[in-house]
Amino acid sequence: MKIITSVTVFNDAVGMRLSATYSEVDEATGRVISDNNRFDRVITEAEARTDAQAVLDYAEASLTK
Repeated sequence: MKIITSVTVFNDAVGMRLSATYSEVDEATGRVISDNNRFDRVITEAEARTDAQAVLDYAEASLTK
């Protein structure tokens, strides 16, 4: 099974991007097969973009608290 270990959302020249790392674990033994794998995606779905923007807005607002 793959387990997400971190997620980052940011804007770059391409658009809104999701970057995540994950570990792969053998479900039967619990043994870590691989660790610190990474993938990147441009967020294209409207609802996901709205949700990601809400997280970015929350982070921005947290700077002033």
